[in-house]
Amino acid sequence: MKRIAVIGLGNIATRHRRNLRALFPEAEIYAVSASGRKIEGIVSDSNYISDDLQKLSQIVDMAIIASPATSHLEHAIPFIKVGVPTLIEKPVFASLDDAEVISKLIEGNKTPICIGYCLRYLPSTIKLHELLEKNTVGKVLNARITIGQYLPDWRPTKNYKNSVSASKVLGGGALLELSHEIDYSRFLFGELTIKHAIIRNSGILDIDVEDIADIVAISSDEAVIHIHLDFIQRQAFRECEVVGSEGRLSWDLINNKIVLHNSEGSEILYNDPKYDKNEMYMSMLKDFIRFTEGKPNTCIKLEDGIKTLQLVENIRRLAD
Repeated sequence: MKRIAVIGLGNIATRHRRNLRALFPEAEIYAVSASGRKIEGIVSDSNYISDDLQKLSQIVDMAIIASPATSHLEHAIPFIKVGVPTLIEKPVFASLDDAEVISKLIEGNKTPICIGYCLRYLPSTIKLHELLEKNTVGKVLNARITIGQYLPDWRPTKNYKNSVSASKVLGGGALLELSHEIDYSRFLFGELTIKHAIIRNSGILDIDVEDIADIVAISSDEAVIHIHLDFIQRQAFRECEVVGSEGRLSWDLINNKIVLHNSEGSEILYNDPKYDKNEMYMSMLKDFIRFTEGKPNTCIKLEDGIKTLQLVENIRRLAD
């Protein structure tokens, strides 16, 4: 029987507990408050409630860290120290200082650590990666990546001003909260060098973090990558357009659709608008479990997650 600890009580932690219960009906799932507060009542899809990470680290088979990014280091250390396989939700940490601490801790340590960038498991992401590997549009010259969604609509039942996304202290802001786009840009186009960045607080949302970020980067193959992130757009928008020497690929992440445009016209190469987005999270969990069992996997390893965080830090430095 598996014993699993899930740190955090927010939306993503709730999703992980639900998916774990579906994968392992007989598992003992431990729910832990990220803030350490006493939990009143029942926590969905959990068998036990605990506030003792040290004790849990001695009895569980795996841990999922789904707390605010500024707490990831504190919550991950007890499990990593004793070799408990640990999945850390994105972003891996809120600062490179935390990343340095954990990197030193795991020197010589074989603990399996995976970072939760679930978009890499979206079928259209995988398909686009394959198309680029096959040079479907020839040499990639430019890419434009955009995500925008009105922050108050993210969690309609909660006051957005009290959310992690809106809090500098908890590691919020567009750069970290929307770092999926930065991660998948590395996955699709290779390592990037940041050339220009503007990050802004528009004042529209009355929060203490950036709600808009615009970035220009260049890939190792000299493709120019434009990335736009915002908390402002009233209608959710999430797309990527890749311009190559032989055509253009338009990727709609919300509708899970890819269209090729070239001299012969336009052709839909992938289209699955009814895809259940929860399957991304299930695929990520299954992949993590394969990783813990030493089986072939595509998990985002710790060093990969840290590279994305380094890009975020570079963006901030250039913007400042």
